[in-house]
Amino acid sequence: MLFTRDLRVHDNPALAATCANAERVVPLFVLDPGLLGRSANRDRFLHQALADLRDGLRARGGDLVIRRGDPVTEAMRVARETGAEGIALAADVTSYAKRRLRRLEAAAAEERVAVRTFPGVTVVDPGALRPAGGDHYRVFSPYHRAWAAAAWRDEVRAPSAITLPDGLSPGEVPEPPPGDSPDAAHGGETEARKRLRRWRDHVGDYAEHHNDLPADDTSRLSPYLRFGCVSPLSVATAVRDLDGAEPFVRQLAWRDFYYQVTDRFPKLSTEPYRRSGDSFDWRYDADAMTAWQQGHTGVPVVDAGMRQLLAEGWMHNRARLITAAFLTKHLGLDWRDGVAHFFRLLLDGDVPNNSGNWQWVAGTGNDTRPYRRFNPIRQALRFDPDGTYVRRHVPELAGLAGPAVHQPWRLAGVDYPKPLESHRDEAVWLRP
Repeated sequence: MLFTRDLRVHDNPALAATCANAERVVPLFVLDPGLLGRSANRDRFLHQALADLRDGLRARGGDLVIRRGDPVTEAMRVARETGAEGIALAADVTSYAKRRLRRLEAAAAEERVAVRTFPGVTVVDPGALRPAGGDHYRVFSPYHRAWAAAAWRDEVRAPSAITLPDGLSPGEVPEPPPGDSPDAAHGGETEARKRLRRWRDHVGDYAEHHNDLPADDTSRLSPYLRFGCVSPLSVATAVRDLDGAEPFVRQLAWRDFYYQVTDRFPKLSTEPYRRSGDSFDWRYDADAMTAWQQGHTGVPVVDAGMRQLLAEGWMHNRARLITAAFLTKHLGLDWRDGVAHFFRLLLDGDVPNNSGNWQWVAGTGNDTRPYRRFNPIRQALRFDPDGTYVRRHVPELAGLAGPAVHQPWRLAGVDYPKPLESHRDEAVWLRP
């Protein structure tokens, strides 16, 4: 059983099927040096999740076997060492995952070892829904209608017992690295399941509060979904029958939507999904990019979002929209640089959702209104009306009361940078 982005024992179809059909099972995770180091925050979260997964497997009589190196090389090495007849893993949609699977299938065929993939990274399999005359849905609304009508697979129970082969050294789970964000969430299935249980009591308020910046009343499950510490099906199943849950479940459909987009358009992080996206005249300004990354743009709501990202490795969903729109629609800077910065810091950073949402905001992706504008001051006054969110994350403005905190350049004696020069309709967005 080769774990990849499914670091859990509950509702893990690959693990359940393997334990049900094999006398002895090797739960294996390979630390790939090619992936480690891309995000210190996610490396820390990953190591915490692996330690928790090991505890879950040991509680069932098994263990997590840890190896370091190329996943295909190490998986085949363990298969030969143990005489394994098959290798199971979760299906995935990224270019990296597909290359890994092709290489694993080729190497296993030479050794006469079977390879089988299982669902688990989405609620509905990425290739299960297709429009008439197309290979995937390009617009969310028709996809959501098909998604809502689709049958879901049944959740599978965690295996009651796991038996390892004799004489296999499990290896050590490395200590978590320090990470970049001091207030980042702790990884692992145990924490994920706790958060899901708590979220059931709040999901009915999601529609009313999910855009409320100071309330911060969202599930915060996205990092756990990204690493598979909880399955998206488990999340959807846990809440779908509760009053008021539909708007939240719709967000899980958005997640699935971008997975099926990525499955058919693997260059989502580097190339415009919309052909007309190539015509956008992006600027490249290192000073403006640095100011945005560090939360010193002079627009407090933007700065608050960027500083939350630096501190927590996470950002409120409305703040993500505001900060991304500011970079692309007001500064005119390339969305790919925004993708890279978010990807480095976000605990939930993955190709389908990070890149898909950035392209939506930039107007190069799946938005049917690619020239949509977001006025950050109007957004701030609507979703942080008293300025609480800004004061929470921008301490130098903590002494300013009320909504005036959103426009410090209008106040005498306030030492705060002036807003960065806009290259997209400055006169419009400076007005509330």
